[in-house]
Amino acid sequence: MTSGTTPGLARFNTSAEGDAVTALHEVCSSSAWGSKILAQRPFATAEALFLASDAAMAELTAEDLADAMAGHPPIGRPKEGDPTSSREQSGMAGASAELKAEMLELNLAYQDRFGHVFLICATGKTGEQMRDAIRERIENSPEQEREIVRTELGKINRIRLTRLVETSEEEN
Repeated sequence: MTSGTTPGLARFNTSAEGDAVTALHEVCSSSAWGSKILAQRPFATAEALFLASDAAMAELTAEDLADAMAGHPPIGRPKEGDPTSSREQSGMAGASAELKAEMLELNLAYQDRFGHVFLICATGKTGEQMRDAIRERIENSPEQEREIVRTELGKINRIRLTRLVETSEEEN
């Protein structure tokens, strides 16, 4: 991951507040998380931004975590027309019909148990790895699962922030 100053980081640091809010919302849909990051601009390095993100994630309440999770579609059903969602869930793209059906069933059972979507940092994971994770995690207590979700959101945010600070003006 990038740790120094990049053109993307400079652009984020100097962008209008509304543009920065929009960029942060694309990283994480929790307005509390976004507000904490926004209040600390400018960042000297990408690593400083990542550390601020981690700290903000650690401070989120259960309600804030629910806001953050609301921005994530169920595994196996990326948001239509959303390249980020499709890219992050690409491990399910080539999954068999049986695996997709099993994931749908497991997603519904998980949502019934915990009241929110199953959230995992899916980048680089196969459909089978995600299925195995949901099978394992569905046995957790709500408190255990909330902290796992917090960790997974932190991983997702770092990946998305990396893309934000490494993206050149032309790629926007």
